[in-house]
Amino acid sequence: MARWEGPFTKIDDYRWEIPKNYKPGMRAPGLIYADENMLEAIREDRAPEQVVNVAFLPGIVGHSLAMPDIHLGYGFPIGGVAATTVKDGVVSPGGVGYDINCGVRLLRTNFTEKEVKPKIKELINELFNDVPSGLGSEGKIRISDKEIAEVLTRGARWAVEHGFGLPRDLEVTEEGGCLKGADPDKVSARAKKRGIPQSGTLGSGNHFLEVQVVKELYHPKAAKVMGIDKVGQVLLLIHTGSRGLGHQVCDDYLRIMEGAVRKYGINLPDRELACAPITSPEGKDYLAAMACAANYAWANRQCITHWARESFIKVFDRSLNELGLEQIYDVAHNIAKIEEHMVNGRKVTVCVHRKGATRAFPAGYKDVPQCYQEIGQPVLIPGDMGRCSFVAVGTDRAMKESFGSTCHGAGRMQSRAAAKRSLRGVDVARELASKGILVKTGSMASLAEEASEAYKDVTHVVEVTHQAGISRKVAMAAPIGVIKG
Repeated sequence: MARWEGPFTKIDDYRWEIPKNYKPGMRAPGLIYADENMLEAIREDRAPEQVVNVAFLPGIVGHSLAMPDIHLGYGFPIGGVAATTVKDGVVSPGGVGYDINCGVRLLRTNFTEKEVKPKIKELINELFNDVPSGLGSEGKIRISDKEIAEVLTRGARWAVEHGFGLPRDLEVTEEGGCLKGADPDKVSARAKKRGIPQSGTLGSGNHFLEVQVVKELYHPKAAKVMGIDKVGQVLLLIHTGSRGLGHQVCDDYLRIMEGAVRKYGINLPDRELACAPITSPEGKDYLAAMACAANYAWANRQCITHWARESFIKVFDRSLNELGLEQIYDVAHNIAKIEEHMVNGRKVTVCVHRKGATRAFPAGYKDVPQCYQEIGQPVLIPGDMGRCSFVAVGTDRAMKESFGSTCHGAGRMQSRAAAKRSLRGVDVARELASKGILVKTGSMASLAEEASEAYKDVTHVVEVTHQAGISRKVAMAAPIGVIKG
């Protein structure tokens, strides 16, 4: 792949602008969050050109943004953020991605590493048995054609109402675990058919369930509000999305959007950016179907949370109250949301595309749960299974500059195919074991795709967003046990 040789104008040590005049047709400049060391690696990817391409979208305001975990995606780069006005802008499935509402959920426990480590093998085996994972995996929930509509409409609320989890879980989930505007009639029969057997499953690829230990506290006050009390405390991180249903929704609407581009005379530099006006029938239908997939993903993570709690109860023979397995937060990484933001000094209703990016709202903002009003919305940033993950909080600067968004993870350095060619799953497992990390997977061959070598260092990524001021570090945790699909 050819190195990108376009212009970067340095704004400061952590912001680099691609000027609006770089290419005729750009409606906004590009802005990439990175430090100088990262910039060279970013140039080796075609992702900066995707930042430029996104700037062509009708109705885009502010900048076409990219976080430091930027890498090549479909249409939008992964790590891309763009806001388009509802009045005259477009919505693009490529700005959300195939795994709609791929996201993360973090739970705290009352346990320390010293208490869990002797039973980590038993715990990981129990979690692996209780939480279905792997490519094409089928869940333990049996829902009918009629019930799938309820899942798509009510999301995590459906799961809690059916005994999978606690009402408080909903209070600390983005959108309460249910995105408004969902219409199951806008989801194809094929998508529903793929979703029915996969409800409550982890899936494959970069999806995981991870037992972690807190290693650093950077903001003890915020950490305490979240229930993170001390170094050595055990946490549980769940990372999965909308499975085959979300993939099919994206696939279905990309085809529809290709027709919409012609119908509405939209000129794009890349067909992968296929889109439609937000107020058009095609745009409204996509947002309604996307909301369904997002709700499916929240129901998915809610069910997995329930089974993970059951695993802990069985292994440690303690009550849920004694375990202290309370949800800290659940946040989406791939989604398009209708929000109000200040643009050039005035409040504008926009569609914020976050593709591999995390919402990062500040303290005092209306959409932040009541329990976090003083500190801001928790931001969950997983790394790779051999290093660490971070908890952060949203900031006022993010609201002013990045439409309340920050990074979502480490970001790939190698494609899955390249990682697989250079590494073997059995060697990766052995390397992790030497670091005190137990890994269990249904496919040892695919383990190499998710090795540390395939990813940027999440510590570096998070430091950039921290220094840029669009999120603030709270805590860092490292894995001691990992389940990969």
